[in-house]
Amino acid sequence: MFAVLWAGIGGERRREPATHRVSLLAEHNMPFAAALVLMALLALVQVVGVTGFDADVDAELDAEGAGPLEGLASLAGLGRVPFMIWLASLLLLFALLGLGIQAFADNLLGAPLDRWVAAALAAVAALPATALLVRPLARILPRDETTAVGLDTLVGRRATITIGKALAGSPARAMVQDRFGHPHHVMVEPHDGAGEIREGETVLLVRREQETFYGVPLQDRQLGPIG
Repeated sequence: MFAVLWAGIGGERRREPATHRVSLLAEHNMPFAAALVLMALLALVQVVGVTGFDADVDAELDAEGAGPLEGLASLAGLGRVPFMIWLASLLLLFALLGLGIQAFADNLLGAPLDRWVAAALAAVAALPATALLVRPLARILPRDETTAVGLDTLVGRRATITIGKALAGSPARAMVQDRFGHPHHVMVEPHDGAGEIREGETVLLVRREQETFYGVPLQDRQLGPIG
């Protein structure tokens, strides 16, 4: 009789394997799955070359100066690496810590935690973990952006088209150096709506609208850079 009861209990346990309860797509793991998806989207944005937001955030962090939020940002590792790298690191650690918390709870308690409780615990742990991670990253990663300047200071400087052909409504990726010699990758369209700028050509950036710069090929107009 006891053997039958024990077999029944064992059968009930086998109906829901632990691997199913800690699946990435399970409801209690959705915050961590979402973080991984967002991290993948950030990586895609970096590959495409839309880095203006990163530069704007870095410049704003530098311009704020000393204040109560600056100390907190420093403890979290903000400013040590480009913002997009910092955010991707935070999302990755948040997801890994959250999945680890859920797996630990499942093994210890027999069931995972509520997703928002686990998300809160993972967020608290992810901030100091990110600060620890970005410190060595800051020493080995080259920085394409600098916190010393904003994007508007790039207007009036020369840029070289590195990827694609710039047409009106279809920008190409270009590299421009700020006054400190730091490279920035920006999206450029021709200032002349009927013109085109081919890969490898050098342009003078004459204006900026949101995240897009407009340039004049230097062979068309003999203009020198400002500064």
